[in-house]
Amino acid sequence: MLGSKEKKNRAGASQIKAIDPLRNLGVQDDEDVKQMLQGSSMVKVRSARWQKQRTLKLLEDGVTVWCQSQKTSSRAKEQQSFSVMEVECVREGCQSETLRQMASSVPEARCLTVVFKGPRKSLDLLCSSEEEAQRWARGLRTLQERVYNMTHREKLDHWIHAFLSRADQNRDDKMSYEEAKKLLQLINIDFSEQYARSLFQKCDRSTDGRLDNEEIEVFCKELLRRPELDAVFIRYSANGCVLSTVDLRDFLRDQGEDASITHAQSLILTYELNEWAQRNHFMTPNGFTMYMLSKENCVFNPEHLRVYQDMKHPLSHYFISSSHNTYLTKDQLTGESSTESYIRALSHGCRCVELDCWDGDGGEPLIYHGHTLTSKVPFVEVIKTIDEYAFKASPYPLILSLENHCSVEQQTVMARQLKSILGDKLLLKPLSELESSSLPYPEDLKGKILVKGKKERMMEEGFSGSSDLDSSEEEGSVGKSSAMKEDKKAQAGVSKLSPELSSLVVYTRSVPFKSFDYAAKNPPTDMSSFSESEALRLIKDSGMYFVRHNCHQISRIYPSGQRLQSSNYNPQEMWNAGCQIVALNFQTAGEQMDLNRGRFLQNGLCGYVLKPSFMRQPNTSFNPENVGGGPGHRPILLTVQVISAQQLPKPEWDKPSSIVDPQVWVEIHGVPIDNIKKKTNHVDNNGFNPRWDCTFNFTVHVPDLALVRFVVEDHDYTSSNDFLGQFTLPFTSLRTGYRHVRLLKSDGSSLSPASLFIHVKVT
Repeated sequence: MLGSKEKKNRAGASQIKAIDPLRNLGVQDDEDVKQMLQGSSMVKVRSARWQKQRTLKLLEDGVTVWCQSQKTSSRAKEQQSFSVMEVECVREGCQSETLRQMASSVPEARCLTVVFKGPRKSLDLLCSSEEEAQRWARGLRTLQERVYNMTHREKLDHWIHAFLSRADQNRDDKMSYEEAKKLLQLINIDFSEQYARSLFQKCDRSTDGRLDNEEIEVFCKELLRRPELDAVFIRYSANGCVLSTVDLRDFLRDQGEDASITHAQSLILTYELNEWAQRNHFMTPNGFTMYMLSKENCVFNPEHLRVYQDMKHPLSHYFISSSHNTYLTKDQLTGESSTESYIRALSHGCRCVELDCWDGDGGEPLIYHGHTLTSKVPFVEVIKTIDEYAFKASPYPLILSLENHCSVEQQTVMARQLKSILGDKLLLKPLSELESSSLPYPEDLKGKILVKGKKERMMEEGFSGSSDLDSSEEEGSVGKSSAMKEDKKAQAGVSKLSPELSSLVVYTRSVPFKSFDYAAKNPPTDMSSFSESEALRLIKDSGMYFVRHNCHQISRIYPSGQRLQSSNYNPQEMWNAGCQIVALNFQTAGEQMDLNRGRFLQNGLCGYVLKPSFMRQPNTSFNPENVGGGPGHRPILLTVQVISAQQLPKPEWDKPSSIVDPQVWVEIHGVPIDNIKKKTNHVDNNGFNPRWDCTFNFTVHVPDLALVRFVVEDHDYTSSNDFLGQFTLPFTSLRTGYRHVRLLKSDGSSLSPASLFIHVKVT
């Protein structure tokens, strides 16, 4: 019989759950989280008429929230949930378009808005009490913060415990063999019956046919073992057991990093958990794995996570992150217009947003896509949103690209609203120390908002400037070409500029493009917009002159009007010519937006990237169409070995029982002679830890313009491959040696803990 003390210890041990994702997150005692686990009844609000009862409940993985209706079927359960990792922010009170419109009829203290990172609509909620609203807001932020601050190893532990929790079907906190097989299926791996059985038996030390506490931990460790990392460790270890500081220094030298003994010792102190090894300046295989999985080992140069470029060049010397039709959430025929789209763009470092302005009822201008079925949002609401979010992600200047279809009267209303809402942020006159005819530096314009539009310039160059509206810049956009004729007939007196609005244009005056020679005689503060087809023609016919033009003046490129679904053109072709404002539909995921995010990943995500020096010389001979030599041409041999992948997801629409067959593309995007894609073979039935050990060589002729993109797909014989994840970065931000590539979803949000393990060599 057990003694009373021993019984007590056993009882205490059994209360600690073997499968506890909440403990991994460190929130098992958080009162807000406890309340969220119990669930709360709330009202989901879409409009004054559409209000439905929902139960919001945090699931036991600690990161998934289920929004359940009375009718939710088990199939719909997945669609009705969201992860805290998908949440951009949580806003308390009437802080969304929908709730603001209902502010007089709902108690503000009980309102809550969950804003998502991707294209998903925000979730507006009315809680049963003020305390409940505060609990959920605090709880969601706590969970977000915990997930964000986890190391990659902690994320791995949490990830596998969350799947363990799903596999534990009878909720006994133990794992039978059948549950272990279920877990393998959930984590995207199709092991043979023989392997699964032998792995289970190896961990079932008590031989009772069930894994409990410590046995489950052993099972997880066995699953998460990384033989390819062990191989690297053994290659550098003098005795095959530990890395001495000298061994580690040799490894760091081959990685192209600080190879001092001091740095090696600091890494041992940071990542080695074994106290004996720490004291004796050794790194064990476990410590080495911790280091290799850390942010310090990422393929992206951590120095480029801060603003490291010179921000004291004229605005025309920078690529500027820019959005087209910023107000739209989807396509430009029937999509919804929303202030949320501005929040998303600004939160991701966008520094040029577009406002399509039209006359509204009651003298209030509206923003929408003219002559289409897109919904309308008041101009004043958009400006209030811009005022709040303009500088949260970047301190550098924000450009408002006005496409102005309004009457003089409503243009005046726009000018007054811009001034009264934006206040000191709005640039009203040239900087005193600079002439009004030269472009200032981003550094000088920190915290300033610039208006891009037409500007009155009477009696100059033979035209008044009041005859052209900004709307003419994008003729050919859906509905606009025919609309121009209608506008001119029906609104004969409308195509004039309001002096108040005209006066707000300081450094970014919109002018029609006539020729490179004509533009060269005009001040740098003049800027022109080009359709994608016009820009591509100029690049092909006069590439070198376009690059020179873009050294002197700013160019804005916008998508073709035929892109009714708001698809995007390839921005790389425009950057190759030095075009600064390459405007894309931020609401449309895909390769083009991956490239845009990759381009602006550097320089602290501030939305401004300094162009290479050969694109900033007024008389440069660089021609993007022909770089067989000359400026910018410095061929480099890039060797990428794709070794393995870890914890790849299944495509969102796949059945839980399906297993992916992954393959990897490595792509170079740059000047035409650098564009190339190479792919690995596919690995059958393994998204958990597939191995390729596949090596590719690339010659990159103009590395300063090149981007490197890694794409993982689920191979399919009968249809097109499904996208699983990607990561894009500038060639100049690529680190050499053994590196992990942290994969992203198509909307740019994290796919953690999914990664690629690669080796990079630059010669």
